[in-house]
Amino acid sequence: MQTIRYELIAAQGSGQVALITFDEPDSPVNTMCQRWQDDMVTLTAQVLADRERLGAGLKGLVLASAKKTFFAGADLKAVMRLTAADAPQAFEGIERLKKQMRALETLGLPIVSCLNGAALGGGWEVALIGHHRIAVDDAKIQLGLPEVTLGLIPGASGITKMVRLLGLMGAQPYLLEGKLFNPQKAKELGLVHALVANAQDLLPAALTWIAAHPQSHQPWDEKGTKIPGGTPANPKIAAGLAVAPAMLRKTTRGRYPAPEAALAAMVEGAIVDFDTALRIESRYLARLMTSPVAHAMINTFFFDLNAIKSGKSRPASPERFKLVRVGILGAGMMGAGIAWAQASKGIATVLKDVSMDKAEHGKAYSTRLATKRVEQGRLSAEACDALLARITPSADAKDLAGCDLIIEAVFENRDLKAKVTQEAEPQLAATGFFASNTSTLPITGLATASRAPEKFIGIHFFSPVDKMQLVEIIRGKQTSDATVARAFDYVQALGKTPIVVNDSRGFYTSRTFGTFVMEGATMLAEGIPAPVIENAAMQIGMPVGPLAVLDETALSLSVHVMEQTRADFAAEGKSYTATAGELLVERMVKELKRPGRAAGSGFYDYPEGGKKHLWGELKPLFEKPGLAWDVREIQDRILWRQAVETARCLSEGVLTNVHDANIGSIFGIGFPAWTGGAMQFIYGMGVDAFLIRADELAKAHGAGFALDARTRDAIRAHEPRY
Repeated sequence: MQTIRYELIAAQGSGQVALITFDEPDSPVNTMCQRWQDDMVTLTAQVLADRERLGAGLKGLVLASAKKTFFAGADLKAVMRLTAADAPQAFEGIERLKKQMRALETLGLPIVSCLNGAALGGGWEVALIGHHRIAVDDAKIQLGLPEVTLGLIPGASGITKMVRLLGLMGAQPYLLEGKLFNPQKAKELGLVHALVANAQDLLPAALTWIAAHPQSHQPWDEKGTKIPGGTPANPKIAAGLAVAPAMLRKTTRGRYPAPEAALAAMVEGAIVDFDTALRIESRYLARLMTSPVAHAMINTFFFDLNAIKSGKSRPASPERFKLVRVGILGAGMMGAGIAWAQASKGIATVLKDVSMDKAEHGKAYSTRLATKRVEQGRLSAEACDALLARITPSADAKDLAGCDLIIEAVFENRDLKAKVTQEAEPQLAATGFFASNTSTLPITGLATASRAPEKFIGIHFFSPVDKMQLVEIIRGKQTSDATVARAFDYVQALGKTPIVVNDSRGFYTSRTFGTFVMEGATMLAEGIPAPVIENAAMQIGMPVGPLAVLDETALSLSVHVMEQTRADFAAEGKSYTATAGELLVERMVKELKRPGRAAGSGFYDYPEGGKKHLWGELKPLFEKPGLAWDVREIQDRILWRQAVETARCLSEGVLTNVHDANIGSIFGIGFPAWTGGAMQFIYGMGVDAFLIRADELAKAHGAGFALDARTRDAIRAHEPRY
């Protein structure tokens, strides 16, 4: 066997125990690769032969790992190569593996799973082969079945077993949401039976348990065992299940087949015997493994996200840069949020504004967040005090002395940003660097105010900072590799996800986000009803409609950005032509005096104590009675417009890779996760099909959808291969 080591060791007392150690060669983790699946057939035959040869002398089996983790799960590259025609083959492969797992767990011999580290997805299903599960008591170890987050479901017995261990209701968070748990929580749930202090204690504990349990079976193989809480025939369970599909559809909007398949497999499996339930589970998984949604989500949420986490976007640097002290200029919403993000990760923070009152007000934001966590039991009083002590409010630039990084987070005004840069930059430590949190203004232009443009960079946080995971790092024309690497290390130290882009007006996220909201405004200007636009966007998987987003980010800010762009173009001797959507937004602000939610009115009304609703005057002002519109066309305009702009960013070198494009579009813009991101949306449907539809939309709706030869070439050149 290539991926499994098999040896007989002495049992406690007399006899022998089969020690089965998973150890995939040339891999940091164990996976359900084809070699491992083949080895499981050989392993099962070996165990059965030794059972025949040794008889009562074979006392039990121990499942262990030679890696730092127990087992990582499925071979996702193999899944990515499957096509719809491969579904029958995939089903047979799943059933073949389950046959080996069932043969082992029904021998009657005690089996112990020794969890020295993470066991996720298929890894947790391997752990469930054990009748007794022992884990190292480490809160950092993750266990569970996150398959739905990748467009899949647990299919190697995970659904069937978790339902029989926790019940239909109890298992839902772990199967429909992919909720993970640590060893302590697993023990509370009864999913892990014992905890040990370290990995060295696992095998002795396993041998002790085997000696005390000479015969053992899984609970679902014991006569008379019932599913906790009951089957779907139970009236209480039936009542809950009656509304479950509707509640799930409200969340998925019908775009994510995996949670719906998981629910179906749970319910159908609960009304049949165990082995039939396993086959039901296999059929649902085989269908999902060959689906475009699963492939899109695996590509992005596994391969692309891991590419970023492993530093593929980070320039080569001999060592990681650790920041101890960071200054923030501007204690408004963004500055206050960055201060919280830093202090909660142990970074000393100087929060500077023009007055102590404003600086203290910015710190109060962290006080509110920390106090709430204390009340929820998520933070101790001592930790709260320590966190807040790391934030020093100030109105004096001298307090920034010695900072490893200073981040400017003031209003989007070029002159103001230049002023605060020149005031604060001299306070940097010798190895320090300076960053702007601008969301639109080109970094190269802002860097002209810096005395060291090679140490000047854009670090674009998203609001609210405490909730938004993405941070966009923008390299100016003179920004050095070392500065980019340091910015990357800083973002990762905050526990956030960095993408790296090159300088451009609006960079990547703001530029592409602008196409989304302005396409919505353009459709309103064309006379399409506002409710249709908003609902069509949400049905396709956008978090909210474009008009609601414009309100949240402030229509007045969009107008300010447009005016700044006009001025910049004029300074360069160019003319700027606003789109119909931009002109409509400008009218909303300047003529209709509706600048957005913060001012109490925009495309929506915000009654005090009531629920927001679309402004009633939108209909007579903009809607054209009798105008023919098509929901599919509206949705295509929303998706294609963003994907086209992303492809343009790739062709222009604003983006340099697909993984930053996909992750940035989902976490920064809200592009629907079921697509796998803006570029994966293109590749998932096929480049040719995407280009044909883009040409149709360009002909019907203008140059925003047009793709030149360079962009078409870039799309094909970056297409991933598996």
